[in-house]
Amino acid sequence: MDGQDHDSEFPQQGRERLILRQPIALLGTGEPNDEAALLARLGPDAVMMMGDNPALPRMPRAPKLLDFFRLRFQDITFRHLLQSAKLALDEGMDENVVMACLLHDISNGALLRTDHGYWGAQLIAPYVAEEVAWAVQYHQALRYFPDESVGYRYPESYDHFFGRDYVPPEYIRRDAEIARRHRWYMTSRLVTMHDLYSFDPNVEIDPEIFTDIIGRNFRQPEDGLGFDGSPVAHMWRTMIWPNNFL
Repeated sequence: MDGQDHDSEFPQQGRERLILRQPIALLGTGEPNDEAALLARLGPDAVMMMGDNPALPRMPRAPKLLDFFRLRFQDITFRHLLQSAKLALDEGMDENVVMACLLHDISNGALLRTDHGYWGAQLIAPYVAEEVAWAVQYHQALRYFPDESVGYRYPESYDHFFGRDYVPPEYIRRDAEIARRHRWYMTSRLVTMHDLYSFDPNVEIDPEIFTDIIGRNFRQPEDGLGFDGSPVAHMWRTMIWPNNFL
């Protein structure tokens, strides 16, 4: 069965569905919050968006990890994660490293960019080894700090993104030091070393090549991600229905 069964809980067919952008996407942009204007348009033929947005691909009823890659992730994140994980796989990295590379920017895909390492780690924690979630969280901080002993340098792209005078905030500096002293430091460091901004649109990687590794290292719930009652199920549902009013 497909996602239409979930959408039956939101009987909005035949009406205009109004989408209110998430407040956090508007803060600091100067763009107006148009909630009052949208509410004024409600009536028999117009309702607030709930359930499947017809403009988005429909998710399966019990979605698995790769369904989110294919049906919800921004193309740039889709390609980046697959290229990072494929590089680690081709270099014979441990499967925990490959999984961490495959998932390190998962929050960027269809949830939040701010503090993406922390959000991503929380999102995957119930389904992966603790080491994998840890590596995903701390890769964010470690990206800012070189380690010449393994050939990792500060990314030139960060100078372009943030300016040469950018200094990471205190919590990032603190967590980088915590990570350096941790037994899983190298797992997270290897994520940063395979976190290449190669984004080549001509490089096609079939996500199915990771099916076996995912099967061994990602606990896919029978009811589907978002419907298994885990502490983070709501985060997966947010990616399934990103335009829901409530």
